[in-house]
Amino acid sequence: MSNSAVMGPGEDGALDEEEMSEEEVSRDWTPQEKALHEAKVKAKAKYRVRRTSSRDSESTETIAETPIPQGKSHDRKSRMGKGRGLPKKGGAGGKGVWGALGQVYTYQEPDVQDPNYDESAQVIGKTVYHKVVPELDEVGLQHNVQPMVREYFEHGDTEEVIALLKELNLGKQSSGVPRVAVSLALEGKASHRELTSRLLSDLVGKVLSEEHIAEAFDRMLSELPDLILDTPEAPQMLGQFIARAVADHALPLNFLDRYKGRVDCDHARAAVDRAAVLLRIKREIIRLDNVWGVGGGQRPVKHLIKEMNLLLQEFLISGQVCEAERCLRELEVPHFHHELVYEAVVLVLEGSAEGHVLMAVKLLKALWESGLITLDQMNRGFQRVYNELPDLSLDVPLAQSVMEKLVDLCYKEGVITQHLRDECPGRGRKRFVSEGDGGLIKE
Repeated sequence: MSNSAVMGPGEDGALDEEEMSEEEVSRDWTPQEKALHEAKVKAKAKYRVRRTSSRDSESTETIAETPIPQGKSHDRKSRMGKGRGLPKKGGAGGKGVWGALGQVYTYQEPDVQDPNYDESAQVIGKTVYHKVVPELDEVGLQHNVQPMVREYFEHGDTEEVIALLKELNLGKQSSGVPRVAVSLALEGKASHRELTSRLLSDLVGKVLSEEHIAEAFDRMLSELPDLILDTPEAPQMLGQFIARAVADHALPLNFLDRYKGRVDCDHARAAVDRAAVLLRIKREIIRLDNVWGVGGGQRPVKHLIKEMNLLLQEFLISGQVCEAERCLRELEVPHFHHELVYEAVVLVLEGSAEGHVLMAVKLLKALWESGLITLDQMNRGFQRVYNELPDLSLDVPLAQSVMEKLVDLCYKEGVITQHLRDECPGRGRKRFVSEGDGGLIKE
């Protein structure tokens, strides 16, 4: 048999399987030709199944009966000889995904070559070893605690200070924290001293002990001659700190008993006597809440108004501008200074005295030049008087003319602006004395 007769059906595709089977029946094949022919038939069937598997279901059933050899393209096993051929991440793999939900990855040893590798923190099993924080010295204490206390004077949150102190290794410098805080409070305001007393009370049992605070006050009592150089009232203030700390249970109750008959320094004796007097007077009260007064904006509005009225009355009597400035600063209410302007102008209108007008202008000018009263507070105080001037005129008939005189003097002294002067309400309807007076305006 020629090669063309054998290869004909596979080359041109003119004969199908049925025609080839009839030809096979009518011809005799040698064993070699028969084996070659069967291999070609199987290859042709496999080729047709691949092309028609997605369109012809009957061809798919035919292919299912014919076993398909497994090649490398169908093998899921790794070509590197690793793994079992399973899909990555439990079937939840892919680009930019984290894996299946709820899957917990085990701990992996940190890579030394990783740029984020931290030698100070090593995790072994369930034990974490942190970097050892060095113990603070005197310089480190001042460098870390002073900014912390100054910031506390602004926000007043003791919990934040406690959290920051716990991050430091105070060691032997634990008693230095109250000493730094009290030293800064002595140079500050009354509100700062009140905040410091609260801080000492909250630190006990969390960061410090009573003995740490007692050690701090012992050292400050011995350093009083140096503290007086910056704060002349340091003995009295330190005594108030001690009394407040004892009342708040920040100091042992027998703290003052240690100094009975054992104080050689006059300043330390004054501080201890001050604390003893306060504790004797307030022995029935748990806390000495008013030892520093109520600070700044925490005071009631009625109390602030009363303090400003007393300030103005004292100034009209003494005429001391420096004393008035000091009293105003101690109130610590810069947002409420417009009340002083309002009360000063109303006091002048109700007094209707020439000397009062000049003294009020002098006080407002001094407070304006010192910066205690800002432009906004000055304008707000005068605007309040402008709005209430009609009601004030009912009780004080000359209030309108006194107000115009006061506004003109303040403008000449540079206390108020021209715009604020022009906003001053003018007189109402002009009244005449009589027809025979020549149209003179009644004063």
